[in-house]
Order: sequence, then structure tokens, then C-alpha cells
Amino acid sequence: MGTVVGLTFLFGFGNVWALATRLSVPALVAPLVAPAVDLSVLGLLLAIRYLALQGAPPEQLRPARRLLIMSSLMTLALNVTDPLLSGQMGKAAFDAVGPLLLIGWAEVGPGLLQAMSAVEGEDGPHLAVAEELLLQEAVEYEHMQIRTPHDALLERARREDAEHWEAHRRPISAETLRKRLRIGAARSRTLVATLRNDRRQGEWART
Repeated sequence: MGTVVGLTFLFGFGNVWALATRLSVPALVAPLVAPAVDLSVLGLLLAIRYLALQGAPPEQLRPARRLLIMSSLMTLALNVTDPLLSGQMGKAAFDAVGPLLLIGWAEVGPGLLQAMSAVEGEDGPHLAVAEELLLQEAVEYEHMQIRTPHDALLERARREDAEHWEAHRRPISAETLRKRLRIGAARSRTLVATLRNDRRQGEWART
């Protein structure tokens, strides 16, 4: 959306300048009009993006969206007025492309961002299930390998997990364990799967 605003500004700056010249606007004021409108649009887009990603309800977004549409309409008017006054209908239609895109983004953007955020939020459980399955497969494979090196490494992993739990109140991740023990990703996933399996068995035994 920010790219669309930037391109629209570059696209329409000359049109606004030409309109200001036709209307005898002072030379010091003429180049300030287009940036003021376009920066308003950019600021509103950023604010709406932030609110939408934070899950703000539609009633909170509505005033900003109205102002955004009004600013986009101002951009449209500034771009097409000069060719309309000159009777250049084709050029007016061409100059309307950028502002109309802004109006479209103002209407579609917030809902699209909220939908994207919701989809990303739904990925978490699916990824957790997939990770759990991979870890189970890894530990089953590891159980078929030579036990002595694994047992020594497992004891170190248990100590790291205990220290991590004391510090953060959550189990250690495979990536953190990999860095601490300086081992491969597959081995760290196997160790984490074993730790989790041991923890579950301990919880079942207590119940």
C-alpha cells in the first residue's frame, strides 16, 4: 500500500503542479499541495494497517477509513481537474488510475489485513501438530540407533531443559537445545521429543 501511495505521488505531482499553475497558485505553495495530501494518505494507511493487525473492531477503523477515502478523493480531484478543464478526457481518465487505486486500497486494505492476520493465527495449531508428529518419528528412529552416545547426550539435554524451565517456565525448544549442545537439528529434535515424552509419562504417573 505504501508503494501504491509513492507511485501515485510521483504519478500525480506534475498534474497537481500544472493545476496550481493554471489557478495562479504562488510558486512556493504549489509544490506543497500534493505532498500534504499524499502524506496524509500514507499516514492513514499505516495507522489502519496497525489497528487492523491488532484486531481493532470495524467501528474503530471507520473514522480513519472515511478520512482516507476523502484524502484519496482529493488526490483524484487534483489529478483530473486540469485535463478536464482542458477538455482532455482521455488524459483525465489516465490520470485517474492512481487515485482510484488508492480508493480501492482504502476500502479493501483493512479487511484484507485482518483476514491475513487471522489466517496466520490459525497456522499455529497446525504447525504444532506437525512438529509433534515429526518429533515422534525422530525419537522412534533414534531408539533404533546406538544407545550409549545418545544416553550421555540425553542427560545433558535434561539438564539444559531443567535450567531453561527454571529461567523461562517453559520447555526448551529444539533450536535452543541445538545451539547449547552444538549438535545437528535432527538430533536436537530427537532429544526434545524424548524429553517431552518423558514429561508426559511423568504426568500420567502422577495422575
